[in-house]
Amino acid sequence: MLTRKQFDILNILAESSGAISQREIQAKANMSLGTVNRTLKELNDLGYYAGGTISEEGLCALEPYRVKRAIFIAAGFGSRMVPITLNTPKPLVRVNGKRIIDTIIDACIDVGIEEIYVVRGYLSEQFDQLLYKYPMIKFIENPSYNESNNISSAMAARYLMQNAYVLEADLLVKNPNIITKYHYQSDVLGIWKERTDDWCLEVDKDGFVTEEKVGGLNAYQMVGIYYINLDDGAKLAEHIKEAYFAPGGKERYWETVPNQAYKGQYKIKIRPCLDEDIIEIDTFRELKTIDKAYDV
Repeated sequence: MLTRKQFDILNILAESSGAISQREIQAKANMSLGTVNRTLKELNDLGYYAGGTISEEGLCALEPYRVKRAIFIAAGFGSRMVPITLNTPKPLVRVNGKRIIDTIIDACIDVGIEEIYVVRGYLSEQFDQLLYKYPMIKFIENPSYNESNNISSAMAARYLMQNAYVLEADLLVKNPNIITKYHYQSDVLGIWKERTDDWCLEVDKDGFVTEEKVGGLNAYQMVGIYYINLDDGAKLAEHIKEAYFAPGGKERYWETVPNQAYKGQYKIKIRPCLDEDIIEIDTFRELKTIDKAYDV
């Protein structure tokens, strides 16, 4: 298993198109030059690095950390986006000519994720249009979407949540670089806020999630993009099922399973991003602000 520093530097090397200097690695990794030098020597001794580039052995060492699949939670009604969602599922709404879900699917494909699942429910047949552009997509049906929260979508896909992204399908990605090929551990995107009324995450000094709640100070506003590693995915499959069938379980959001119901059994790292990286369009009024074509 790679150390965190070894992983971070190998990841930088894997993303580089050619040889890269130690000072360039230092800037990207936010490490001291001495730490970079020591870690590169370790990687060189392991055969993972030579001549300023990652070796084939280094790429093989990264393989256990590669995202294998992406699961899009797309079954909901999108009631706050009425009237546009009366005839179109929210992920398929076009913003400035492009479907919302396309912005995330394209970002996944760009980093080599080709195993893509869409959990659908409301107006499910409309998602078939995605197959013209993305013939690799597989659909998972959620027949309980109208009588439960998104935990029912997680129930339908729970055995696929290993080495996987689990993403809300109605997020408009402006910076595709927030989707990455490799992850060292389970993580979640979050935007730092001094104050927020939205769902947010508190973290410890090492950046691991300690609490999920609505509203808070000096917390990370939760963005609905999780990466779940192999071990956590195996646990999560059983915990989602247990939580779903517990009293009141159908009212849960799936993210509360690791962050609340089974808190302490998961180590999920916050992965900071910025407001300008991603937009969650909650209401039709917000949609009209972003795309003037709807402001009629």
